Amino acid sequence: MNDYQAPADLLHERVILITGAAGAVGSAAARAFAAHGATVVLLDNRQVKMEQLYDAIIADGHPLPAICPLDLEKAPPEQYLRVAEMLEHEFGRLDGILHAAGMLGTLTPLEHYDLNLWSRVMQVNLNGAYLVTRSCLPLLRQAPDASVIFSGDRRGRQGKAYWGAYGISHAAVENLMETLADELEGNTAVRVNSLDPGPLRGRLRALAYPGEDPNRLPEADALMAPYLYLMGPDSAAVTGQRLSAQDH
Repeated sequence: MNDYQAPADLLHERVILITGAAGAVGSAAARAFAAHGATVVLLDNRQVKMEQLYDAIIADGHPLPAICPLDLEKAPPEQYLRVAEMLEHEFGRLDGILHAAGMLGTLTPLEHYDLNLWSRVMQVNLNGAYLVTRSCLPLLRQAPDASVIFSGDRRGRQGKAYWGAYGISHAAVENLMETLADELEGNTAVRVNSLDPGPLRGRLRALAYPGEDPNRLPEADALMAPYLYLMGPDSAAVTGQRLSAQDH
């Protein structure tokens, strides 16, 4: 999977929603998916960065993207429904979702964790991913070949001291992925997996490891092969899997 060579037209005419599109993984995936023919819908609350990404995709001559401003931390459930309504109205279809949004919170013992911050991290990392997926499921069910990729993390696959809400939210996301995959397998063409990007250059990594030299880490652009594989038709038989974009 990590050595996958994606055909140039892998995602031709597909519509793919990317949450956290202004972040390291989200923006890299948006460019990669667009370069392989997809119309990407950029969902984030960082308007300037989304506009810069939008302009870059256009400048590269790829399909016209769309911007969908949404704050996963503060949006009420009805706003998630409006995202699905917009997708149906503007495109009439949805072929995939990449959940790249994430919030670190703080690295602190559980007994001292700020409860307000705990709720915010859970809202972005877990509830937001669930609400986006739930709202968009009717559209995904109509696609002949649909893929949902949740962001995994090794801190969610084995608990470790001080990772608090971040690690626990990712453990819940992995369970959400497996539950959804099991419910959809066999009666839909929707496959659901999680993908851990591993250590990479980006904002969340810098917050977690402020003393680390970022130049020793790969950029997200170099890790797009597994994202393309899971989003495209070559992974049609893969669902319910916890996968990693690099060995770490």
